[in-house]
Amino acid sequence: MLSDRQGLIVWLYHLKQAKLLKRFGNIHYVSKRMKYVVLYCDRTEIDYLQEKLSKFSFVRKVEVSWKPFLKTEYENAKPDKAKEYDYKIGL
Repeated sequence: MLSDRQGLIVWLYHLKQAKLLKRFGNIHYVSKRMKYVVLYCDRTEIDYLQEKLSKFSFVRKVEVSWKPFLKTEYENAKPDKAKEYDYKIGL
């Protein structure tokens, strides 16, 4: 049984504490250059975790990912006739 998950983007001052975030959810990505961590957790715990993580001294800010709320079904998904012809040729 899979639960609904949502991402949290946690901006850090230093990456030393990135490993401490493992206990709050699954770490999906760590950016060394921009110093942020993408953390996935249950959607029901988002508000609680956002408040809890923002209280840490090594956290700059916490943002919620809007990916689950974006529309992924597109209208007018027909390709152009010219592009369709190119695909048939193999270009």
